[in-house]
Amino acid sequence: MAQHTPDDIIKQIELTYLSLSPSGKKIAHYLQQNPIAVLSQSTSQIAESTGTSKATVSRLFRQLGFASHQEAKAAQSLVRQQGVPLGCAVETTEQFRQEIANVSGTLEGIDARTLTTVADLLARASKLTIIGYRNAYPLALHFRQQLMQIRRSVSLLPQPGQTIGEDIVDLSQDDIVILFGFRRRTRQFSFVLDAIKHARVILITDPTGQAYKSDVEHCLVCQLGETLPFDSYAAPMSLISTLCNLTYEKLGDAAAKRVNTITDTYVQLDELANPKL
Repeated sequence: MAQHTPDDIIKQIELTYLSLSPSGKKIAHYLQQNPIAVLSQSTSQIAESTGTSKATVSRLFRQLGFASHQEAKAAQSLVRQQGVPLGCAVETTEQFRQEIANVSGTLEGIDARTLTTVADLLARASKLTIIGYRNAYPLALHFRQQLMQIRRSVSLLPQPGQTIGEDIVDLSQDDIVILFGFRRRTRQFSFVLDAIKHARVILITDPTGQAYKSDVEHCLVCQLGETLPFDSYAAPMSLISTLCNLTYEKLGDAAAKRVNTITDTYVQLDELANPKL
């Protein structure tokens, strides 16, 4: 059997469509609209969803060039693991289940002592630098905003429209860098990591980012899900909340005093709307 590239299922449907039987075309239409069904559904479920038979579904996969449904699933899995959105019909209950599984799997998968150690680093560092690209940028921005409530000297990179070489050149082995790196990372990611390896780096990533584990001091893995079209960032946000709460606890009175000072400044500047009681 020939080796397949990750996107072969959809491409193979396009290439072989005219030769498919009416039942095969019916299944093909379903898979084109719901490509993630190859991962999330069994042969029987695909047959039921298309009003065909298991034998017809199996025959279609063979016509597409796969030895079996399992081989097609392996090829499609490579696509999803890269973070490519794959369409499907999503039930609300399944969405909830997946979100809960992502968050619980993330927090249960990280040792409590590691979270405490990282929070201690966030509390004691003289300066923190947070780096995030693409989907990770709003996470990095939120992380900085939370930490700035309880401590000073937290910077965010990259700044809009700016390069980061001038910002990371002065990093030393005493500096703490929180680097976000989720799948579909930019080409710059590995170069940035190589340039900051002399600092103390905390990497927040998805399971594919564990390949960089040996290059960082701490690697915190978040589950983004693979059975729904888009990656979910509920787990990374929950991890950020956990780390900020632990850091607040580490800072104690100093954090509380800073929060009160910032709150007073909000009032002086009239920056926040008064809540309606």
